[in-house]
Amino acid sequence: MSSNNQGYSYKSSGTNSEGNHYCARDYGSGAANSNAYHYSNSDGSYYYSNANGSTYHSSSSGNSTYTAPSGGSGSGKK
Repeated sequence: MSSNNQGYSYKSSGTNSEGNHYCARDYGSGAANSNAYHYSNSDGSYYYSNANGSTYHSSSSGNSTYTAPSGGSGSGKK
């Protein structure tokens, strides 16, 4: 595990046999979501769970959904 000056340390990352990539980061106890991560799939979809508590998902068809840290949400298409 290595840390840097961005305020987080890498927990794990990798790519599986299907070409799906993930990366997990530890932002520490001061973050709304200390165990932030993202993954991207070979079909073009991806998902982010951010340190501020927000999430973002984009499907392979281009539909996207964002959930704000306060729990609000929105959706759209690319």
